[in-house]
Amino acid sequence: MGDKFLNEGLKYFFLLLWLAANVAYWVVTFLVYEQGPQYFYIRRITGVGLSIAKASGATLNLNSMIILLPICRNLISFFRGSCATNTLCRRSVRRQLDKNLTFHKTVAYMIVIWTIVHVVAHAFNFRNLYNHYLCVTTNNDDLCDGISAIGRKFTVKPEDNWLNPIQGAKNLPAGLGLIEQALIPIAGWSGAVLTLVLILMFSSATEFIRRSYFETFWITHHLFIVYFAMLLAHGVGGIIRSQTNLERHDVVFCSENLDEWSSTSQQCEDPVFKDGSAASYKWVSGPLFIYLLERMIRFWRSCQTVTLTKVVKHQSKVIELQMKKKGFKMEAGQYIFLKCPSISHVQWHPFTLTSAPEDDHFSVHIRVVGDWTRDLFKAMGADKPEQQSQEELARVAVDGPFGTASIDIFKYEVAICVGAGIGVTPFASILKSIWLKSVNNSASLKLKKVYFFWICPDTNAFEWFSTLLDSIDTHFTEQGKPDFLKYYIYLSRGWNNTQAKNIYLQEEQEIDAITGLRQKTHYGRPKWDSNFKMIAEENPRTSIGVFFCGPKALSSVLHENANKFTSLTPDGAKFFYNKENF
Repeated sequence: MGDKFLNEGLKYFFLLLWLAANVAYWVVTFLVYEQGPQYFYIRRITGVGLSIAKASGATLNLNSMIILLPICRNLISFFRGSCATNTLCRRSVRRQLDKNLTFHKTVAYMIVIWTIVHVVAHAFNFRNLYNHYLCVTTNNDDLCDGISAIGRKFTVKPEDNWLNPIQGAKNLPAGLGLIEQALIPIAGWSGAVLTLVLILMFSSATEFIRRSYFETFWITHHLFIVYFAMLLAHGVGGIIRSQTNLERHDVVFCSENLDEWSSTSQQCEDPVFKDGSAASYKWVSGPLFIYLLERMIRFWRSCQTVTLTKVVKHQSKVIELQMKKKGFKMEAGQYIFLKCPSISHVQWHPFTLTSAPEDDHFSVHIRVVGDWTRDLFKAMGADKPEQQSQEELARVAVDGPFGTASIDIFKYEVAICVGAGIGVTPFASILKSIWLKSVNNSASLKLKKVYFFWICPDTNAFEWFSTLLDSIDTHFTEQGKPDFLKYYIYLSRGWNNTQAKNIYLQEEQEIDAITGLRQKTHYGRPKWDSNFKMIAEENPRTSIGVFFCGPKALSSVLHENANKFTSLTPDGAKFFYNKENF
């Protein structure tokens, strides 16, 4: 039972395609430098390290081109919207767009791997180049054996026809060590800076740094500007040179017959070399332009005036910000980035919209969980007993909205929504939109049934959401659709012995003792195997969308169950897993 390929097949296809592109491009470039006659003499000096370094550098260009695209949120939203209106663009394709940040991180790992290979290979290359330089200048044949004579042949050529960058490119002073020789050319120092920047960006992008020291992560990650600048500069020096007169210089014959070399020889004309050409700009110019356009759009939107119409303080340290912004249009389940300049000018934080598109405002619910949210709580006057006037509230900037996986809920007839703690916020917007579409008898409402699971850590967390649930439940009951919304609220902890006794005594009441809703609260954690099995049995021959917002550990459990209980038989249910990613 179950079919993992239905949920994961396209993801693995794209990953294999990307990996195949890396391997194929590496191999092709490696063979060009390893077998190409134009690089015969430089290979005699460096060995296989040259081919490995150049092949790794080529794949670095490929991945540096790709890595910017997944973080262009407007581009992702545009493609998601195009896919939503295109019948040829299946939901499985749209779901891959929601894995943009995961793919961004995966590409970053690949860049680190190829950088290590590239740097190590060039370390050996420069060791060999330096030995060749010493053997030519000191006449010590033991340092480089068979290439010393060839090296001396090159030294008598004009300054613009050198092969070894150490002995010819910059006329370096005698006595410099290997490290100094390697760093003086533009390719050397730009490569060193590029590697250092990559180390800083990669090490500060760990989850611990991002959560605990966000500004450190933000500042170091914006060193990508230096990274791309150094990447573009790295190949400008053209220190790996290729031979241009192969038709008048047979490298195999001439390398074994040095006495045949002559400027007038038909078979062994003195070799002529030219600088290598820079290639990085061909790969990254397009993505850099797209990203620049992305940042300009986001900057323009963030500068637009946002009016805070209402600040509501809920229990469990949750505040609701109701806002208005000219030209702001949203869909259910989308998210925005929020900045409060009085707290930080660089920190933008993502929050799912909890209002519906049909509302005359847009809103977010924010739980205090860290320094920034604690400062926002105070900036909005939520720490004071009296309501603050609009003039006393801190100014906020809004960027967005952006599309997420939750938008696709209206593409299914049956949906499972799972929210953990404050992860319920996207479903507040979705359920409210469903309710309003039903009230207005909207023809676009394809949904026939919604299973809603909410796992809460304490009893206070129910307060702000229970009113909405009660209104939706009452509406569909009055419409004769009591089974349209089935909600299962789980209280994972947060009750004492006295509360437990009160809950037990009120168990026979029609209204739940904790939430005040008609459907009873469950205590502990859901048994997902049983729940998925029940839903599959209740909805045969149905494609079911599973939507989740919450921690990674629970996401893995839900994903596994979606795969486990998916059936490809005609009478079976098919579960399509979707997770919110910011």
